[in-house]
Amino acid sequence: MANLRILLIGNVGQVGWELKRTLSTLGDVVDIDRPGIELTSADSIRKVIRQNSPQVIVNAAAYTAVDKAEDESELAMGINATAPAIMAEEAKVSGAAFLTYSTDYVFDGAKQGPYTEEDQPNPLSAYGRSKLAGDEAVRDAGGSYIIFRTSWVYGARGKNFLLTMMKLVAEREVVKVVDDQIGAPTWSRSLAEATAQVIAQRANGRANHSSTVAERFADVKGVYNLTSDGRTSWFGFTEAIVNEMRALGRESLARVLPITSAEYPVRAVRPKNSVLDNSKLKNTFGLTMPQWDDALSMVVDELQSLPSVNSSRALAGQS
Repeated sequence: MANLRILLIGNVGQVGWELKRTLSTLGDVVDIDRPGIELTSADSIRKVIRQNSPQVIVNAAAYTAVDKAEDESELAMGINATAPAIMAEEAKVSGAAFLTYSTDYVFDGAKQGPYTEEDQPNPLSAYGRSKLAGDEAVRDAGGSYIIFRTSWVYGARGKNFLLTMMKLVAEREVVKVVDDQIGAPTWSRSLAEATAQVIAQRANGRANHSSTVAERFADVKGVYNLTSDGRTSWFGFTEAIVNEMRALGRESLARVLPITSAEYPVRAVRPKNSVLDNSKLKNTFGLTMPQWDDALSMVVDELQSLPSVNSSRALAGQS
């Protein structure tokens, strides 16, 4: 596996940053982002892939501004649907396996229990529609692909709910958070590590060693839910964040109050139920994801040692 050639597209986001770290143990990784690749240009995407001749392509790039996508639906569709379609087509032509990420927002949240990969999508937002279009385009390309559907991604870097809430509860007396949307907060590192394990399993030759890497993915291609185990609301997630901060000695923190989605109007409609069933992931690859609150504790522990401005100031309660 030392000679495995991996192309990572999108290396600066939460998931991309972690992938750059975890994939490096699997072989030779070329990681690229703007300006090295332009996701709205088919020529740029094709050129990057053809120049690098990867055996595995991992796409961590995405348009993720959920509310802004309502006004930039064409751009969201270009980055989340057209670009992955081109990557998947190039992967098929070159004999590479293609892995990319989708979202719980492809569902409308009306189901009572966890969503499986077989449930019918019905996105409520432009963002959700763009991601679903990408899922369908990757499937229709006909190559060896894996789409990981995840939810509520956060981490120790970048802009995300965890860092935002740590800052707000340190600055304010009261913070109101939606309590009627349920899901599984998922650590970006958990996503990256699970991705690396899947690639390692297939590239390491569970299938015939004489086959190509793409051929070794052929019998497991498809959509897989990939989230932390368990469930909570945004309010419950915030309460857990506050408890972690108090355990570190922080005392002057805001009171957190639950509110309904109707009391916190936003541009894009979110699904009330975002819980995804990880059974297919476990049955196929033997992978079990950590409980969401256990992962949160690990991220907060890591934040204590990071020198970055956004993490250290969040823990300290500074703006």
